[in-house]
Amino acid sequence: MIPENIILSKNKKELTLAYGASNSILSAEFLRVNSPSAEAKGHSSDQKKIVSGKKSVSINSIEIIGNYAIRLIFDDGHSTGIYTWQYLQDLFKEKDEIWKEYISELRRKGLNRG
Repeated sequence: MIPENIILSKNKKELTLAYGASNSILSAEFLRVNSPSAEAKGHSSDQKKIVSGKKSVSINSIEIIGNYAIRLIFDDGHSTGIYTWQYLQDLFKEKDEIWKEYISELRRKGLNRG
């Protein structure tokens, strides 16, 4: 499902995807640590890297990629993730579980959101 509107908050910390009567709101930190880029995900599931220290990250800009995705340019220089509409929907639907797993993984590795 393609959003009707993509809204970056004034403080650049939240992205809202508007789908008519419903909205999906995702934080910049959540999107950054769940980037679909090979840099973060690796080239297979056993290569996934935990991205830490992104609590204060912001989204500098958004680029539309065809009819299927967006590229987010973060203020830490990261810009290689292509977020398909389906991936963004999946992140929103599963965000509570994904976030719990992320926080647990940070703790296991002695890292922080900082």
